[in-house]
Amino acid sequence: MILDLAANLDFYRNLGIEGRYAKAVDFLKSHDLKTLENGKYEIDGKNVYANVMEYDTIPWEEASYEAHKDYTDIQYIIEGREVMTYAPVDQLTASAPYNEEKDVIKFDNSVAGLRAAVHGGEFMIFNPWDGHKPKAADGMPSHVKKIVVKIKEN
Repeated sequence: MILDLAANLDFYRNLGIEGRYAKAVDFLKSHDLKTLENGKYEIDGKNVYANVMEYDTIPWEEASYEAHKDYTDIQYIIEGREVMTYAPVDQLTASAPYNEEKDVIKFDNSVAGLRAAVHGGEFMIFNPWDGHKPKAADGMPSHVKKIVVKIKEN
């Protein structure tokens, strides 16, 4: 799990395999993220793609932990703020079986985890071994515009 500022994105371009992080960083830096429409953006086929979304944050207790087996997430807040929570996957208890089609497994909320308030212009990176719980309110509910860049790790 990594929490950082958009100004530091270049630091992460050499991670991973086959230049995939560099493609993700280039996409984030070369677009006016505030003007992107909600939806899916192909960057490098199934190896790197992005989902832009908007929603209102919800109480922490109503948000769900999740993890992925094949993809790393760069969860970048464009506008608004939310609490994202991290816990190692091996400390979490599955609440539903792994969905191979969506590359997601859901977990219950029995672990408090490490909570971070993430604001516009900040991002978190969650690797496959990182359980994460996005979409939680930072005190009061907030409208969030977010881009999640998915990077295939295998």
